Amino acid sequence: MMDRLAKKKLFIKTYGCQMNVYDSARMADVLAPLGYGLVDRPDEADMVIMNTCHIREKAAEKVYSDLGRLRRVREERAAASGAETIIAVAGCVAQAEGAELLRRAPFVDIVLGPQTYHRLPEMVARATRAGGRVLDTEFPAEDKFDFLPGESTPPGPSAFLTIQEGCDRFCTFCVVPYTRGAEFSRPAAKVLEEAERLVAAGARELTLLGQNVNAYRGAAPEGGVWGLGRLIRELAEIDGLVRLRYTTSHPRDMDDALIAAHRDVPSLMPFLHLPVQSGSDRMLAAMNRRHTADDYRRLVDRLRAAQPALALSSDFIVGFPGESDDDFAATLDLVRDIGFAQAYSFRYSARPGTPAAAMDGQVPEEVSAARLDTLQALIESQQRAFNEASVGSIAPVLFERRGRHDGQLAGRTPHFQAVHAEAPEALLGTVVPVRILAVAGNSLSGAVAVPPAAFAAAGLGREACG
Repeated sequence: MMDRLAKKKLFIKTYGCQMNVYDSARMADVLAPLGYGLVDRPDEADMVIMNTCHIREKAAEKVYSDLGRLRRVREERAAASGAETIIAVAGCVAQAEGAELLRRAPFVDIVLGPQTYHRLPEMVARATRAGGRVLDTEFPAEDKFDFLPGESTPPGPSAFLTIQEGCDRFCTFCVVPYTRGAEFSRPAAKVLEEAERLVAAGARELTLLGQNVNAYRGAAPEGGVWGLGRLIRELAEIDGLVRLRYTTSHPRDMDDALIAAHRDVPSLMPFLHLPVQSGSDRMLAAMNRRHTADDYRRLVDRLRAAQPALALSSDFIVGFPGESDDDFAATLDLVRDIGFAQAYSFRYSARPGTPAAAMDGQVPEEVSAARLDTLQALIESQQRAFNEASVGSIAPVLFERRGRHDGQLAGRTPHFQAVHAEAPEALLGTVVPVRILAVAGNSLSGAVAVPPAAFAAAGLGREACG
């Protein structure tokens, strides 16, 4: 029976953030009982899902362009073998475009929002009927997580775990509150249950995900509510889980309990992605961020007092409507003051339906492009200096996967730096001391600092270090 079911093939293309990576994996889990197994190419697939993101510039147009290519793949597959291909568009572009997507791409069979993928089996059944086309972008009353099956494939040494969705902050540039909805936190018991299952299946590191993850307020097992700091402390007690991370955060939701967790929980890695967006108070107010640049500086001071080894990452938008030369200079000042291990920076691009799209003072493209070049040069210099400071040190590296070359493994330091080193595959999923030898682009190269035989004899590699 299972051999017959397993003949169906599924291809998922994932755009955007880690939450979409998690959602894509869960969609594969939902479809596994229908006999769908993942493949690497759309021309081999009986069903293709495009799991879309609406954050970047011209996101919707990229999806329509990719759909055009996918249509040709389906037609060629049908002509060659008579095989049918179901095409589905999921995620935030699907949520935002809805019926317009079906109008512009009438060959699409299913359009579903990010809160409805637990209903995929029903959608597939409807789509396979004659002429069936499905649009499901409503925010359902039920919690989708209550309807998801267990993972159909092992998670690997490092796994994502969504604990929170949606956002109530309503930054004026952002579509997330409209595509993902209001903030929702999963009950703590459900999170712990999934975490234990992932660790039992081989995960050694969990990254807790949410659009505004440090706003987590999940129902506690004994009643009341847990914040993210309490949840992290409970997760840290799971036997076999050696590393914890979380992303993405808002400075306004970094409370005392979470800062204390950075001080007290050894498995909480000393690396934090904490978006600030701008160093100008005038721009931060226009973005509705509800904090000032000095609020951010003081918060970073508190975090570093709690965890002196903390390395920071952030997000920046340049060319926001009304941004002056002085506003941009304030952003450069903040970057110099804080010092980032890495950061992501983008030119502002209007998102239809967001307040910023209708603001006066749109910055000319050539101005925002020049500012972005300047900011990225500063950020890259800080990242390079941070990485170069690692050369010669010994860092605990969790090996997550095979490297680019034979005999090589790849993993990450506690500070989220990518590292490649020659190592036997037996060390996959273990934390290994690695001497950092050189900086290679945005990654590090290193050598295992202890002979593998000594690891086996000492039973090393399964404990958190660093």
